[in-house]
Amino acid sequence: MNWLYLTAAILCEVFATSAMKTTEGFTRLGPSILTILGYAVAFYFLSLTLRTIPIGVAYAVWSGAGIVLISLVGWLAFGQKLDAPAIAGVGLIVAGVVVLNLFSKAGAH
Repeated sequence: MNWLYLTAAILCEVFATSAMKTTEGFTRLGPSILTILGYAVAFYFLSLTLRTIPIGVAYAVWSGAGIVLISLVGWLAFGQKLDAPAIAGVGLIVAGVVVLNLFSKAGAH
C-alpha cells in the first residue's frame, strides 16, 4: 500500500505543477485552487508513504518520477522541447531511481 501512496503523491504533485503553469502567477483563481489542492493531497499521500518507506528513498523516487513526468507533460501539453543533454539528464535520473529501488538495501521492499 505504501507504494500506492507514493504513486498517488507523485501524480498529485505532477497535476499541481501542471496546473501551476496556467495560474499566471496565481492571478487566475481556478488553476490556483487546483494547484493548492493538488499539492495538499500530494503532501498528504507523501506523509502516509513515510510511515514505511525511508524519507531519502521516498523523496528520491518522488522527485525523480516527478521530474520525468512533468517533463513529459511540458512536452505534450505545453509544447516545450528538451534537447539531447536534457533527455540524457532525465535518463540518468530514471537510472538512479531504478538502481535505488533494485539494488539498495535502504528502501523498504
